[in-house]
Amino acid sequence: MSQRKDGIWDVVDGLQRLSTIYQFMGILKDENSNNIAPLTLCGTKYLPSLEGKKWNDISDEDSSFTQELRLIIKRSKINVSIVLKESDETAKYDLFQRLNTGGSDLSPQEVRNCILVMLNKEFYNWLQTLASYEPFQECIALSDRPLKESYDLELALRFLIFSDIDTQELNQLGDVGIFITEKMRVLAVDNNFDKVSWETLFKKTFDLLSENLSDESFKRYDIGKHKFTGGFLLSQYEVVAYGVGNNLKNSNPVIDIREKAASIWSDKRYTEWSGSGITATRRLPRILPFGREVFNGSN
Repeated sequence: MSQRKDGIWDVVDGLQRLSTIYQFMGILKDENSNNIAPLTLCGTKYLPSLEGKKWNDISDEDSSFTQELRLIIKRSKINVSIVLKESDETAKYDLFQRLNTGGSDLSPQEVRNCILVMLNKEFYNWLQTLASYEPFQECIALSDRPLKESYDLELALRFLIFSDIDTQELNQLGDVGIFITEKMRVLAVDNNFDKVSWETLFKKTFDLLSENLSDESFKRYDIGKHKFTGGFLLSQYEVVAYGVGNNLKNSNPVIDIREKAASIWSDKRYTEWSGSGITATRRLPRILPFGREVFNGSN
């Protein structure tokens, strides 16, 4: 839990578990404060008698837990770690990362989401709005698993960070995952960060890509077959999305997007630095400037 200045606790990690308990007990409410239908248990291999059991259904007492069992569950302990209001945001961030080093299945972006909610929930909601933008979703064309792991939010965040990053900063990246998290923290608390301008640029970029490439925006181009194939490629995203975005931000003309996206696959400046075994730390300082050059229509 993270304690606010008014003493109220915000759930940082464990919301799904708590919500499941509340829904089983019939006290979970929706956004309109209406009770959500209670859960009914399923039998398991070792506890088949749980099949059809409910917390307390007055119309079906035979399938409900007994009063004794309900009391046992209510008196059970739940371990809670509380980050007090006196703790600064860095302490909250560090504690959360430590809590998520033991057996957690959270993706890197899911951890960032939790940190972002602690830092600035409004910024997190705004990032969600960007990631939900239909032309963006159409262009990245992700499967269910990466979407479930918030990879679309990570890609939206990467666009904000890398589309206009200074070349000198690129050469000092270090671990890219840590770099993204630290830059996110800076953006989230920066009162001068212009969300309106960045949202306009984000939408303009993916409107253009949607019109020209649609779900082929970030796929490999097969030179022999003369078509885009396969699934989403991060290196293609880094060249195309950041390249188009950077030129739009600098008011450069962006033309022939489809042809240029295909042409990078016959350019050694891309193919030599986008293959397997090339880390993002080594790749980004080389292919980001390349992408800016390729999509600059004034060259």
